[in-house]
Amino acid sequence: MSIKRTALPLLLVSTLLTGCAGLQKSDWPTCALVGGVGGAGLGSIESSAWAGWGALIGGVLGASYCWVHGEGEKVVEAPPPAPAPEPAPLPKEETIVVRDLHFAFDSSKIDNRDKDKLDTIATRLKGEASTTTLDISGHTDSVGTDAYNQKLSERRAHAVADYLVDAGVSASSIKSVEGYGESKPVADNKTKEGRAENRRVEILIKRQ
Repeated sequence: MSIKRTALPLLLVSTLLTGCAGLQKSDWPTCALVGGVGGAGLGSIESSAWAGWGALIGGVLGASYCWVHGEGEKVVEAPPPAPAPEPAPLPKEETIVVRDLHFAFDSSKIDNRDKDKLDTIATRLKGEASTTTLDISGHTDSVGTDAYNQKLSERRAHAVADYLVDAGVSASSIKSVEGYGESKPVADNKTKEGRAENRRVEILIKRQ
């Protein structure tokens, strides 16, 4: 085979492939196929015997062209994940109202039925910052004398405070424990439902 015939497949491959943008090194099988077909076609012009040689030479030259001139595999990097939204800031003040505590008549002892409720509150308070302070206040309904209800509200506020400390809440975070008797109702004491709402312990959370 003459040098001229050998160069023809390369010329055809170069003409076809230089017009293709973005050739990759990994495209060499395709380039070999193009070169082989082109080489076979040019070889067959001379004779059928040259077609095989033309296909072989064109295929080798096409693959080589791709490998030399092709670009390396492009690595497409995934965009970084969007940052998680920041949690909403906690309010400076928040009040937890504890109702329906099962105090026996004239008693400030925490009933076993209320321990799960108070344990849940204690767990939440233990997660507060060290600068957070707590004010605990007791309240009663209007049944009984003012003096009696005042003392009862104080005892019940202290009972809740003591329980929270025993459950792991820092004693230093509790700044005040007070009773207000029946002086701060939140509902009508003339109804059973209203009196139940008024019998409560409030935990005022103050955050810095």
